[in-house]
Amino acid sequence: MTDPKIAALESELVATRAQLAATVDELSTRLDPRRQASEAVDNGRRLVRDAVGSDPQADPEARKRARIILGAAGAVVGLIVAGAIRRH
Repeated sequence: MTDPKIAALESELVATRAQLAATVDELSTRLDPRRQASEAVDNGRRLVRDAVGSDPQADPEARKRARIILGAAGAVVGLIVAGAIRRH
């Protein structure tokens, strides 16, 4: 190989390493348990806010969807509690 080819390969390798490092950093940020927990809490609060209708500018479809999700979650919790009571 000639020197320009080696320099081009080394440059490509440096760029690839930088891209890989950025990807690993992004994945570690996305998979951080504290961040995921915070996002889950935020999503839950938004769901309740949409279902209750405390935001007058909320999309009616979002409100309907939130009420369905919370209703289904309540039904599941009710079934779990009923099953636990039956076992005891």
